[in-house]
Order: sequence, then C-alpha cells, then structure tokens
Amino acid sequence: MRTKTQERLKAQARVLKALAHPTRLLLVEELARKTRCVCELRDAAGLDISTVSKHLALLRNAGIVEDEKRGLKVFYSLKTPCVLNFFKCVESVRKCSK
Repeated sequence: MRTKTQERLKAQARVLKALAHPTRLLLVEELARKTRCVCELRDAAGLDISTVSKHLALLRNAGIVEDEKRGLKVFYSLKTPCVLNFFKCVESVRKCSK
C-alpha cells in the first residue's frame, strides 16, 4: 500500500474510532442541536464531568468538535456538521441489515 493511501486510511480510521462509542455518538447528537457547555453535556450523558471531558477530548482530537472557553465554562460545538450525513448512512445500513 502506498504511504499516502496508508496515511489517509489511518486518519479515517481515527475519526471512525472517535465515533465508535455510544456516549460519543450521544454527544455529537446533542451538539448537532446547538452549542453546549460541558455541564449540559454531562447532564445529557448522565456521567461525571471527567468522563464526559475525556470523550470530548477524543472527538476534538479527531476534528469532529471544537471548544471555546467563555469565562469559567467551556462550550463545545460541531466542527464538522457533515458527520451527521455519516449517521444517516449508518442508519440506512442498519435498516438494510434487518
């Protein structure tokens, strides 16, 4: 396999791995609705803030979300809303496999 191809596939796998967890999928769905602070995402996920922060860090490192500090709070938003198109594709595959 060519190096450029291998690098591209590794980068794509990193994005897919970042999405491959129910909590991270929930966080992306919540952020699709609107920008939210970590405390709101914590409440939506029903997890402690450190766990939610770790999930958000994975999504941020994969380029899916971005953060902005406002005073003492950190707000997250989708950096790449096109990821929602991927969710539609996944749902189509799921329906077809029944």
